[in-house]
Amino acid sequence: MTESELITTLALQHVPYIGDIIAKKLIGHCGSPAEVFKEKRSKLLKINGVGSRNIADLWNPDHFRAAEKEMEFILKNRIGHSYFEEEEYPERLKHCVDGPILIFKKGHTDIRNKKVISVVGTRQVTAYGLSVCEKLIEELSVLDPVIVSGFAYGVDIIAHRAAVKNGLQTIGCLAHGLNQVYPKEHKKYRKQIEEKGGFITDFWSTAHPDKENFIKRNRIIAGLSEATIVIESAEKGGSLITADLANSYNREVFAVPGRTGDRYSRGCNDLIRSQKAHLLSSVADLIYILGWELEQKEVPAVQKKLFAELDPTEKIIYDFLLQNGKELLDIIALKCALPVHKVAASLLEMELKGVIRPLPGKLYEII
Repeated sequence: MTESELITTLALQHVPYIGDIIAKKLIGHCGSPAEVFKEKRSKLLKINGVGSRNIADLWNPDHFRAAEKEMEFILKNRIGHSYFEEEEYPERLKHCVDGPILIFKKGHTDIRNKKVISVVGTRQVTAYGLSVCEKLIEELSVLDPVIVSGFAYGVDIIAHRAAVKNGLQTIGCLAHGLNQVYPKEHKKYRKQIEEKGGFITDFWSTAHPDKENFIKRNRIIAGLSEATIVIESAEKGGSLITADLANSYNREVFAVPGRTGDRYSRGCNDLIRSQKAHLLSSVADLIYILGWELEQKEVPAVQKKLFAELDPTEKIIYDFLLQNGKELLDIIALKCALPVHKVAASLLEMELKGVIRPLPGKLYEII
């Protein structure tokens, strides 16, 4: 991308009411950001989804003045950038309808031909969450994945640090420009992350870490990755938004279960209960669901959990699966002569006990 092309792309990014979805429609119709500014208003309004509000301020020269100023920052600080139609733009992000038309990057951010996993969770991480996160990334390290997170307090920074400790590339997705560090306490980690990985954002240097920016940032965390793992979460939180986004992109979502009474396990347990996430009890679960079976031999052996005692209904389901192999929930209920709602509840309990695991297509099998 030439400097001239970058300036016109920045100018288009700067126009209010033209988000990434509308920008892509405009570019797709006109051929390039530069041609968008040259096109007649009447023709732009014929594009599906483009309204008069979107382009009302399009030809304001202030957008180019702002773009030129941001360009100075990019050149002065050697900020990398990728346009959504370029080869080096993250492939998975290209398939997200709301993926940014332009991203800015610092450090080693090339993730082509790499396994990429996002790890998110609460900022108020517990000792349990910390232990699970560190162990998970340590066991994943033999597969050399890229670990993506949001560089925030709690699970995010633990994931980044664990990645660095295990020699893995790690990417921090920021809710502000690359001219600052937030939270400030994490400034001490920036250099070591850039040495092995880097940072990505679609925010300009003029952007601040406002609340709404973190929600917008989450789409990049989910979009970059093959799968998103939620370590701990309350009933509401940014990590659940990231999980929803990952589901909307047809990516796999995993959640680490916890005790039903624990505040920061409720979000994960709800994801599992509503079948919005796979239960994650070990790295083996993730490898199996993602279809990485051929590499399973490289993964450190994970001890199977001791099965908890099964109640009568669970024993019926267990015996059926033992005899018939993987099966659909509805078929299990039919063949076992049990109500569907009772089978669903029992299957969840059996997942939590480490007896069975869910498969794509709402199938279940014994571990």
